[in-house]
Amino acid sequence: MLMDDGLHFIAGLPRSGSTLLAAILRQNPRFHASMTGPVGAMYMALEGAMSRRNESAVFISDARRQAVLKGLFSSYYRAEATGGLVFDTNRIWCAKMPALSHLFPDARVICCVRDVGWIMDSIERLVRRNAFELSGMFGFNAAGTVFMRVNQLAAGDGLVGYALDALREAFFGEHADRLILVEYQALTRTPESTMRRLYSLLKQPYFQHDFDNVKYQANSFDLSLGMPGLHTVRRKVEWIERETILPPDLFARFVNDTFWRTARTSLRPVAIIQPETRGA
Repeated sequence: MLMDDGLHFIAGLPRSGSTLLAAILRQNPRFHASMTGPVGAMYMALEGAMSRRNESAVFISDARRQAVLKGLFSSYYRAEATGGLVFDTNRIWCAKMPALSHLFPDARVICCVRDVGWIMDSIERLVRRNAFELSGMFGFNAAGTVFMRVNQLAAGDGLVGYALDALREAFFGEHADRLILVEYQALTRTPESTMRRLYSLLKQPYFQHDFDNVKYQANSFDLSLGMPGLHTVRRKVEWIERETILPPDLFARFVNDTFWRTARTSLRPVAIIQPETRGA
């Protein structure tokens, strides 16, 4: 069936390189990759429609649920999947590992990760760069402070908090061996060796990428959120050293959240592509 061997997932934490990774992967003519798309939301809508809250769900067997959910990917990616490899991006996939293991037994979930304090810093920089735009990410609130914004992001249902909890669930879960964690510093400091390792883990022949000419933007989407530049990728892949713009106590709040660097208690080994050189 279509998509049996032609699908992997990109998930992990926001502002951690998922759009950059997709932009690099799409240089390979065999690969289809993009920013977060609609398939994740459609998947959850189908789950809800087939749940017990629908009185007719009594007629839907687990086998039929699986067929419908798998058919979503086949239908959506029909053109791209023919003779190629699809990477679907959505942070919810870390929370769907048991289902994905049944639907796509050979699929890997690539999780882009980064120090959480720097994620918060990156989002706050975008807010300040767009000083005359109110962001839909924060409900177009004109009275927000950096403390309010970070607290909202860090909440369990917030952009960062949800993604971090989902990643932790997958990392310590029974399907952790399907994960490939890619640290942001590894991708930006040493893109060549990082991509070679990723290709090896995916069991794909390596494609010679041009790390000085990477292109991706989604101006209309970003503008609709009041966050121009949210998904714009710089042409050259490089690490840029900087100081945080967050208040020190706020930045330090997340210093212990990089559990993947210190935790060794996951049930199964997790492949982690880490930076060769440590920095800020």
